[in-house]
Amino acid sequence: MADTTISWTDKTWNPVTGCDRVSAGCDNCYALGLAKRLKGMELQRIAAGKLDPAKAKYQTDGDPRTSGPGFGVAMHEAALTTPLGWRHPQKVFVNSMSDLFHTKIEDTFIAKVFATMLATPRHTYQVLTKRPPRMRALLRQEWFWLAVVEEARQLVGPLMAFEELGTDGPGSGWFLSNVWLGTSAEDQRSADIRVPALLGTPAAVRYLSCEPLIGPIDLAGPVVNGHRPKLTYWLTGRPSWGPAEQEPSGVELRPLTLGPRIDWVIAGGESGPGARPMHPAWARSLRDQCADADVAFHFKQWGEWAPTEVAATERSAANALYIERDGATRPAARGARSDAVTVQRTGTKTTGRRLDGRVHDAFPSEVTR
Repeated sequence: MADTTISWTDKTWNPVTGCDRVSAGCDNCYALGLAKRLKGMELQRIAAGKLDPAKAKYQTDGDPRTSGPGFGVAMHEAALTTPLGWRHPQKVFVNSMSDLFHTKIEDTFIAKVFATMLATPRHTYQVLTKRPPRMRALLRQEWFWLAVVEEARQLVGPLMAFEELGTDGPGSGWFLSNVWLGTSAEDQRSADIRVPALLGTPAAVRYLSCEPLIGPIDLAGPVVNGHRPKLTYWLTGRPSWGPAEQEPSGVELRPLTLGPRIDWVIAGGESGPGARPMHPAWARSLRDQCADADVAFHFKQWGEWAPTEVAATERSAANALYIERDGATRPAARGARSDAVTVQRTGTKTTGRRLDGRVHDAFPSEVTR
């Protein structure tokens, strides 16, 4: 566990470390660079006799094509029970240095992670993955939840009951009420692939992390007959064909049965040496879509780049770009189309997290299925 400066959580917990690149959102992964530094720090502590090699977390190297030094996937049994000792309720980001549903992580180990979360209902756990199809497939399995309960009973004793999972029993779509499940979506392509898998996963709260936001995202739902429906299906859970159907009598309206929905959206720009700028229209669009659907919106940061009205230093040719709505960039000195804005690179600490003068800090207010 570690304190964190991430605006939407309190602590990080890493029973697994290491990952592999799967999409453009991974191109400048902060965890990849951090793992390399942590590996070097661990080696120094091991050499000085201050760290048991068996307890080191970043000595497994990943495939250089998709990962890197110290960033190979590794499971850490000793870290599984750490949250049991935290007395005060915390929002906990699970695996900030990995992806819990990476293919190299054993199903049984994932069950142990969920068992710890089941055994500590005072904490709220935020699980974020770029691999929601595996999450959906695993969390729909009855054997998985039975294993979760059994592992939890070993942690806290025989009083742990099935009812504490929050549903009626095997086969009904179990979930833990203190676990929020999310997926990352950096652009429309990744959203179209990942959001449907997330919506098909049993969860108390479902959320999106649109960070780094490297393209516009329309959360109106799947493409129907070559276009997107006007209603925000993914955000509201409403069927794309409309809010209700008229009864044959022409008098009564059938009550709308809502489907699974997105409860929370996080958006933010990219940080780090290779950071790409975010067009402000992309963030504003997500903010407005959430406002229209009454969905919590959290703007984490502008990142390394921000519009010139946000950046606190004078514009110069060395650190300014035009960015157009399609993501194309060019040096500010060359001119741009009318839909372009000027962004300036001044660093994350300078750009801050105000969107149109306001800090958006919303969290899901209700637990929904």
